[in-house]
Amino acid sequence: MSKKILVVDDEKKIVDILRAYLEREGYRVTAAYDGPGALESMRKNSPDLVVLDLMLPGVSGWDVCRELRRDSNTPVIMLTARDETAEKIIGLELGADDYITKPFDPKEVVSRIKAVLRRSECSHPLKSIINVGDITIDTQKRLVKRQGTPVELTPNEFELLRVLAESPGRVYTRMQLLDEIQGDAYEGYERTIDSHIKNLRKKVEPDPEKPTYIITVFGVGYKMGEV
Repeated sequence: MSKKILVVDDEKKIVDILRAYLEREGYRVTAAYDGPGALESMRKNSPDLVVLDLMLPGVSGWDVCRELRRDSNTPVIMLTARDETAEKIIGLELGADDYITKPFDPKEVVSRIKAVLRRSECSHPLKSIINVGDITIDTQKRLVKRQGTPVELTPNEFELLRVLAESPGRVYTRMQLLDEIQGDAYEGYERTIDSHIKNLRKKVEPDPEKPTYIITVFGVGYKMGEV
């Protein structure tokens, strides 16, 4: 069955253009034009991915993303009208999987959607079960548990944890991690990886301020602690 995409933007022209391109690729598309409409559509339609404008009437895109992340790991691609790193980092810290700056090429949006869906559905792990300390990662079922309790991760967070956990002690640069989790589709600023690491630490570290799993290697990047 084809994937369901929710496109949220208050500009009808943008929604119509994206709908045309996505339906041409075989996706089923629903639309919302404000924050409350987006939240209602997500509850009713359970989309496989959300393309979400930040500047929405009623409820902002940031708040929509925050609400979605309370009980769902549905991939989110944010649309921002300004090419400002701070704005993008806020979105990533709220759990967005990618971002695209307006104006954009609709074909790029389709490419990004395909890449994010691909990351959320499959991976190519070396092991099906990875154990690090009290964390268990089931790479086939894409499940993570800490001390036996399930941990809800976004697709990017899962891939980060998987990559680091497969090679404890190995140091990865930010760019290497971006290449691992986002590949050629990513065209952004490598420091945004810090936002994903920050979110991941909140979910898996006993004390995110004193991490024992995901260790910062200053001046280089990150590694999985050999706990």
